Amino acid sequence: MRGRDKEQEPLYSYISMEQRIPEDHPLRRIRKIVDELMKSLSPRFTKLYASDGRPSIPPEQLLRALLLQALYTIRSERQLMEQLDYNILFRWFTGLSMDSGSLGCSDLGDGK
Repeated sequence: MRGRDKEQEPLYSYISMEQRIPEDHPLRRIRKIVDELMKSLSPRFTKLYASDGRPSIPPEQLLRALLLQALYTIRSERQLMEQLDYNILFRWFTGLSMDSGSLGCSDLGDGK
């Protein structure tokens, strides 16, 4: 009997993004350096934001996204947002989960 061509999306994924990124990928080393840098900048970021109101997108995620744009010579913020929407490597590097929404162009512009 011939199977149907319609694929059903799995409800859960049992493989994390961390496991999907090869151990020797150059972005792994870069991410370690960036994470250390972001930890040292975190107190400065905290001072720039109000203590009340709606939570913002973490500035660390915005900076990581802009770094990816420079490293991969992505020409526009729209192309960057498209990559962040479906590229697992980019989502992993910026700290976006698979279930979270992607950043919008206005988010990136406001963060600058």
